[in-house]
Amino acid sequence: MKRWYLGVVVTAVGLVACGAPVEEAIPEPEPMAAEPADSAGTVVRVDPAFDALVPADAVIEKLADGYGFTEGPVWVRRGDPEPYLLFSDIPNNVIRKWSPTAGASDFMDPVFEGDPDGRSVGSNGLLIDGEGRLILCEHGNRRISRIELDGSVTVLADRFEGKRLNSPNDAVYHSSGALYFTDPPYGLREGNDDPDKELDFNGIFRLSPDGTLTRLADQTAPNGIALSPDEATLYVANSDGANKVWYAYDVLADGTLGPGRVFYDVNDVEAPGAADGMTIDRDGNLFATGPGGIWVISPDGTHLGSIQPDEVPANAGWGDDGNTLYMTGRTGLYRIRLNTGGTIQ
Repeated sequence: MKRWYLGVVVTAVGLVACGAPVEEAIPEPEPMAAEPADSAGTVVRVDPAFDALVPADAVIEKLADGYGFTEGPVWVRRGDPEPYLLFSDIPNNVIRKWSPTAGASDFMDPVFEGDPDGRSVGSNGLLIDGEGRLILCEHGNRRISRIELDGSVTVLADRFEGKRLNSPNDAVYHSSGALYFTDPPYGLREGNDDPDKELDFNGIFRLSPDGTLTRLADQTAPNGIALSPDEATLYVANSDGANKVWYAYDVLADGTLGPGRVFYDVNDVEAPGAADGMTIDRDGNLFATGPGGIWVISPDGTHLGSIQPDEVPANAGWGDDGNTLYMTGRTGLYRIRLNTGGTIQ
């Protein structure tokens, strides 16, 4: 039996990403680390421009813990009775909820109904569409779905050319109403070698408002996805341990993509984690989860600094009034108040 908690999703959220191509990792200035006594992590300042984004006294807060692996934070601005955050707990097959006054609770349990059969079957990326409906990237059901305002479920995409998708990971809406999403094999028990994998590639897709699904590009491990503020560039993380980079693609007039180029390369960084989820501030700075924490990268590809919670985060999203960055770690939920932020609809 599927259980719902504390009402219906109504509106909200910000996402997206930006940058410029960098062909290979470049030497970094000597970083300066700051860790207030009450902070659940460390802020590393690399470039002076970082100070305009992250206050000198910024504190990383740990809000909740005890989860399996958290992902997909999305802020619901018009919650009932107050705004709240939703995020995925993938291995536990639950969408969790956190609000400023009520704290942590369950929102949807289970996401996938059936035998997990050794797979990580919960939702991954979450977002809100223009009508306030919750969009899920589902591992277990291998689909993109939408929860209608009456609680019913609509399947938006689950097959390409008659073959089942791998396990949709993350998604972002274009102002045209098109949905761009990534489809790596992480929800399959044996990944690329799983006998149930029907597609012979790991793709980046565009779902048009009329339901047409278009294959745009392939990567070895496409993961987090985001659009620049002007929607001219699509950024996609590649979480392959052998190729930890963020790619940039020009968005063409018809909604398809130009050739991919490396935006930022972290293959030489010896820290846990890979290029994963991301969000962008209103000035086009990328807040991208990667080795060791969240990499803050300017639109021209300069690493400005890093935000490093006590656990390596897998994704991030804007909340509160838009100037708070919420971060989903391995087992916990974190946030930090910034001088910058993203748009919350």
